[in-house]
Amino acid sequence: MRQVESEIEVDVPVRVAYDQWTQFEEFPRFMEGVEVVQQTTDTTLHWVAEVAGRRKEWDARITEQTREQVIAWEGFGNPQNMGRVFFEPADGGARAKISVAVEYKPEGAVESVGDALGVLERRVKGDLVRFKEFIETRGKPTGSWRGEVHEPPSGSM
Repeated sequence: MRQVESEIEVDVPVRVAYDQWTQFEEFPRFMEGVEVVQQTTDTTLHWVAEVAGRRKEWDARITEQTREQVIAWEGFGNPQNMGRVFFEPADGGARAKISVAVEYKPEGAVESVGDALGVLERRVKGDLVRFKEFIETRGKPTGSWRGEVHEPPSGSM
């Protein structure tokens, strides 16, 4: 498994950034290559995205979700991935710091070459920049989910 980490500060409070991030079905608006994210249950998401030039579908399970602190997931099926998004107050609470850590397993030669060239790392950084633009332009989230999920993660994150 490979790991990619990135962070950004956004000009909205943590609650606004977190509430928007819980709107998983809005991810295609700022995540490159993501066509559809469908939330099938409170803890299960179905993804359709372009990965290394190929259309892929997979499911992911939310393994941890604590309001305004963290959202963690674990993909099952292909592609194999897991990660965490952390939310922290910055600048006395007027801003939010968002940190993303993703672990994934490249599949095949094309994804391995892309991995060596840092494609996913650039994509994650770009997604955070687009999220920043999205939420700062709106100034408020498109919705929110204030529930919590506390399952022990089965991976190493």
